[in-house]
Amino acid sequence: SIAILLYLARKFKTPDHWYPSDLQKRARVDEYLSWQHINIRGKGSKLFLTKVLLPLLTGQPLSPEKLEGVTEELNIVLKQFEEKFLQDKPFIAGSEISLADLVALVELMQPVGAGYDLFEERPKLAEWRRRVEEAVGKQLFQEAHEGILNIKNL
Repeated sequence: SIAILLYLARKFKTPDHWYPSDLQKRARVDEYLSWQHINIRGKGSKLFLTKVLLPLLTGQPLSPEKLEGVTEELNIVLKQFEEKFLQDKPFIAGSEISLADLVALVELMQPVGAGYDLFEERPKLAEWRRRVEEAVGKQLFQEAHEGILNIKNL
């Protein structure tokens, strides 16, 4: 949860870039963390649930119309994410990775695990993903997402 991430960042005095002491940068992180719940998380999880979990539980494939609607909802918030939060910066809060970037990418990996490569036609988003992966380490990133990326093997 966001609350535990903030608690851990404060308790263990993580490097400043994770949850910046600069008020403007921190405000950007806080703004994203508040926005993402019903936007990136809400729409990304909805796609994951409707494309992977519901068919798994019901044994019935999702109708193409329903999947198209859910995908379009996600595409709308992805556009907002790029325009409002990424803009032309390397990371959400500026030039360094923060908790906002980490949370954002983790949420975006759910639709990817469901088979929707949302980075494919979004070069700005794909480049941001590459920077986040490099900042945390590619091996750690792959380990952390191994389960979700292999969910279709169920």
